Amino acid sequence: QVQLVESGGGLVQAGGSLRLSCAASGSPSSINPMAWYRQAPGKERELVASITISGYKNYADSVKGRFTISRDNAKNTVYLQMNSLKLEDSAVYYCNVFRLGVMYWGQGTQVTVSS
Repeated sequence: QVQLVESGGGLVQAGGSLRLSCAASGSPSSINPMAWYRQAPGKERELVASITISGYKNYADSVKGRFTISRDNAKNTVYLQMNSLKLEDSAVYYCNVFRLGVMYWGQGTQVTVSS
């Protein structure tokens, strides 16, 4: 079992920045990849960014150049640095990891971007 604890969401003005964190505990070995998804009201959940244990990163086109995903393998923690936030970035952000073929989700953290 893997437990995921997210933090860092909140309210920010457009153009501002936030940093999300997701710490995996329980049986964190072999966690790969780690990712962030988001879901806005009335929309489907979408992949924002993912990172493998070796550091390969993948981003949604809508966040390229603004968001940066990183991970600390020693701490089993994944981060999402979000810069130049836009109104359309408002959503609940979910941490997502795979361990030995099983998918786990965090509880979600709200990000609200205001004008």
